[in-house]
Amino acid sequence: MTFRIDHVVTSGKFELDGGSWDVDNNIWLVGDDHEVVIIDAAHSAEPIIEAVAGRTVRAIVATHGHNDHITVAPELSERLDAPVLLHPGDDMLWRETHPDAAHGDIEDRQRIPVAGTELVLINTPGHSPGSCCLYLPEAAVLFSGDTLFSGGPGATGRSFSSFPTIIESIRERIFTLDPGTEVRTGHGDSTSVGVEAPHLEEWIARGS
Repeated sequence: MTFRIDHVVTSGKFELDGGSWDVDNNIWLVGDDHEVVIIDAAHSAEPIIEAVAGRTVRAIVATHGHNDHITVAPELSERLDAPVLLHPGDDMLWRETHPDAAHGDIEDRQRIPVAGTELVLINTPGHSPGSCCLYLPEAAVLFSGDTLFSGGPGATGRSFSSFPTIIESIRERIFTLDPGTEVRTGHGDSTSVGVEAPHLEEWIARGS
C-alpha cells in the first residue's frame, strides 16, 4: 500500500435545535505524498491545510451535514481548489450553516479515487438522512462519521434523526463488513467492526 492515512483533531461548537455543545472532531486525510481526500471539514481550516502539506486535494467529503463537520468546507474548497461533496439527503442541514454556498452531490456506492486506491461511499442514514461512511477496502478501514462510535451508534435525539434507521444502517451496511475492519470515527477513539458487532442487541434494548 502506497497510500497513508493522516489524522487531525479540531475543536469547536456543534449547534442544532437551539443547543450548543463543545466537541472535538476527527478529520481524516487519505492519500499519498502527492494527492489526498479530506474527510470532514471541522471547525478550523489551518490545521487541515497544514496536514495537506501542499498536496493536491481531490475532494473534501462530508460524512454528513451537521455544522461541526462542514464548518470550513467552503473555505477549504476555495483555498485548496477542491470540490466539497455531500449526500443530498443533508441539503437542509448544509443550508443552515452555509446558505450561500454550493456543494457537489455524492451517492451510495460512489467511488472516489485517490492515490491509486478508492474510497467507497456507503449511505448510512439515521444520525441524519444523508449520513455516510467511507470504506477503504484495500486497508480494511471504515471512516464512520457519526454513524458508529466506540461503544454504540451516533446520537438520534435531534432533528432529522432516527434510532431505528441508524440501527438498520449499522446492522445492514457496517456489520456486514469483515470483523477485522477498523472503524475510524468522527469523534473519539477508533474501534473495529468485530469489537462493536456483538453489542448490537444491547444498543437496541437501551434505545436512543
